[in-house]
Amino acid sequence: MIGRVTGLPLLTAALLYLALFTQPFLGLAHDWWTDPDAGHGLLLFPIALWLGWRAGRVNEPKPRLAWGAAVLVGAVLLRYLGGLAAEVFTMRVAMLAAFCGLVMYFLGTAQLRRWWLPLSLVALSIPLPAVVLGSLALPLQFKASQLGAALLASRHVPVQLTGNVIHLPGRTLFVTEACSGLRSLTALISLGLLTGGLWLSTGWGRVVLLVAAVPVAMLLNGIRIFLTGFFVFYVNPSLADGFMHYSEGWAIFVVAFAMLGGLAWLVHVVERRVRRPA
Repeated sequence: MIGRVTGLPLLTAALLYLALFTQPFLGLAHDWWTDPDAGHGLLLFPIALWLGWRAGRVNEPKPRLAWGAAVLVGAVLLRYLGGLAAEVFTMRVAMLAAFCGLVMYFLGTAQLRRWWLPLSLVALSIPLPAVVLGSLALPLQFKASQLGAALLASRHVPVQLTGNVIHLPGRTLFVTEACSGLRSLTALISLGLLTGGLWLSTGWGRVVLLVAAVPVAMLLNGIRIFLTGFFVFYVNPSLADGFMHYSEGWAIFVVAFAMLGGLAWLVHVVERRVRRPA
């Protein structure tokens, strides 16, 4: 338990933290609820809280006063500058940085290492700025369109690709930003981070799982576009819209989860064999 000497400074720091960062957090929670691109935060944030509670505190806290104070000062300055520019992403990053500074100041860096997984999940729950999202979505749209068109051509479907527009006989498919695969990529990265943190025990294994989420998401999003074009050409053009289109996306997403889970199991097996004494 925290002693009486540190209880008052901790309470004061907590109240100041709430005063500075309540508004950015409420705005973040509103985005989780209303913005489809940020909705993963509704799942990640409660999981992060549970993981932090489950990990608990280190047995022997070693406060890092100087480092903690330096991080806090930087976070407060970032919060002030973000408020002046009305830049919500900066204020949200400052909110997380200030929390890390408080942990370092009162409990030390060992506590940060213990909470690395929940803190990483909270970081992933902060939506990127619209400019960054747009710059990421456009290349993903082009890559998914190219892969989908190549798969359609391999199945003898007459196809012509113009940027992110796929021309089929009697129908044109637009690979929009919502179909770029950015949402599924964010979800798969979050899943890879969570699975690696809970199941895997080595840093290289977690990195492998995290990096693998990128090609898996891109590959399966290209397959989704291929299936849409295939059904449109051979079955019914109306299958590009409505329930079939969305259910197809969910089915591909389940396959992506299964692939990532299978890779996690494989990495886990390799880890056990590497650790096994000769």
